[in-house]
Amino acid sequence: MDISLYDYDLPENLIAQTPIKERVNSRLLVMDKITGDLEDKTFKDIKDYLKKGDVLVLNDTKVLPARIFG
Repeated sequence: MDISLYDYDLPENLIAQTPIKERVNSRLLVMDKITGDLEDKTFKDIKDYLKKGDVLVLNDTKVLPARIFG
């Protein structure tokens, strides 16, 4: 496997340094699975996309400032 395929430029100003104060205002990217169209929403809008029986899995992990050299 060529791991260089996973390399990409990510400008530092696009990396969140601290959580947003009002978490409901966090950004939410929504993709229409039929057309592939993308919409910018806020997390509070997620209720508009969930149906009865859906499962929402939350990830509360944190990023650690660590580096592994190999």
